[in-house]
Amino acid sequence: MSTTRLNITLPTSINNDITRYAEELNEKKSHIITSALEMYFDYLDIRVAEKRLNDPNLKTVPMDEFFKELGLDVRD
Repeated sequence: MSTTRLNITLPTSINNDITRYAEELNEKKSHIITSALEMYFDYLDIRVAEKRLNDPNLKTVPMDEFFKELGLDVRD
């Protein structure tokens, strides 16, 4: 996996938490932050999906039409 170096500003309390966990788990701070962000992005994916499902302007396609457009014959 490629990486990118970032220069960010965090509240001191968050930095202290990251440092404490990194020391306790013997892991790099960047690993702690990466893991936390990956979990948060999973949470955001759910929020975005729920928002889309509740959007009254969202055009939906019946499942049989969807499979037909893909050229798939799906029968019960």
